[in-house]
Amino acid sequence: MLARISTLALAFFSMAAAMPGKPSPFEQKQSVNTPANKLMSNAKTVRALADADAEVALDAYSIKFVKCQFVKAYSDELAEEGAETVLATNRFIVFRLCVTGASSCSTNYGEYVVDMDTYLNYMVEYKQEEQEAMCEACGENCAEDEYYADADEEAEEEEEEDEGDDERRLRRFKRKLEGAVDGYYSDCTTCVDDCAKIDAMEENYYLDASNFIACQVVQGDDDDGADILYGGPMCGSQGTKIKIGVFTDEDCMFLDSSLDVEDYLADENGNQMKLSHALLKTTYDNSDPISCLDDEAEQDDAAYYAATREICRNLYDGAGKCESIYDFAQAAGMSQEQIDNEDLVCGYIDSLNSGTYSQDGEIVVGGNPTYTPGGTSTTGGQKFALTFFILGTVGLAVYAAMLHSQLTKGGKADLSTQGGAMA
Repeated sequence: MLARISTLALAFFSMAAAMPGKPSPFEQKQSVNTPANKLMSNAKTVRALADADAEVALDAYSIKFVKCQFVKAYSDELAEEGAETVLATNRFIVFRLCVTGASSCSTNYGEYVVDMDTYLNYMVEYKQEEQEAMCEACGENCAEDEYYADADEEAEEEEEEDEGDDERRLRRFKRKLEGAVDGYYSDCTTCVDDCAKIDAMEENYYLDASNFIACQVVQGDDDDGADILYGGPMCGSQGTKIKIGVFTDEDCMFLDSSLDVEDYLADENGNQMKLSHALLKTTYDNSDPISCLDDEAEQDDAAYYAATREICRNLYDGAGKCESIYDFAQAAGMSQEQIDNEDLVCGYIDSLNSGTYSQDGEIVVGGNPTYTPGGTSTTGGQKFALTFFILGTVGLAVYAAMLHSQLTKGGKADLSTQGGAMA
């Protein structure tokens, strides 16, 4: 089992990532250079189309988050540095492209794996732009008609003869907002309230959790001689969520689950700050999936590419792909070599989804992983297996010692016999 996992992992790292997409806007901020990032950036395309100029049509699909998973694996770099451990933590996101509007994602879909940095960079950029567009439209269309006040309170104060006009204006503003932000906000009252909270976030002693998707210092070495600590993204709730944790290294590979990042956040005046996860939550919340259809793009001869949102194109191009076994409509025409390569990626994705690793990246040897803050507890099956292997190893060592002793004595006896005959 472990040998198969290792083979799949090596194969995935060697072949899984795809074509380079648009450089991430966070690239200048990222000082993290983890082994996972290096492996993904140097990997080859798993599935390349026969026509290099052709693009896979993604406009009929939507992005669905599946899982966040840490994986601890051997690192040559750590070994060369003489680090305390040679196991580096690689961070992955598994996502799907499902048919938009389908009741389930059970056929004609693809499953993909990409490193967490790439996923969060593109997703946060997209969600930030969406949020800014919403607040801009809200300010232009709602403020002018005095919808900053509570809608119910205004309705009570208005004259009965004015209600018809107000209702018509509200419907008009709803349509404008829906056109700007895909209908995410249903009325002016909701968007005004949310945008006001976003603007006053720091005044209310909150920081946006998405600011920490790039590993950064939360406690410096000048803080009373304390160790340097870093804040960065981590998998939470058995991989169903993405949170911000505390790490002991600048690459955010070594998580200290006993620490709470909010204990190390303060403004310039020393006031304690908390994290707002509202924006970060949208990167893994499937209640409002991102449609890959860019209905604002102009159709031209390259319609397949033009009609696809950039975030879908970038994530697709940068991911390891598992498509043909799920009857993904765009997987037709693959060569046998591409299918063989894809099988390795599918196997690795399956290992990420099936509980092969605990939440903090340790390999689970039999049984179900039992995760608690601060580490992974050992199950009964794991204890039995470890005890069996330890006793077996000790038994073999004793047997080897006995066999060696017998061979040594037998050799001496033969030499004595030979010596007597010669005399």
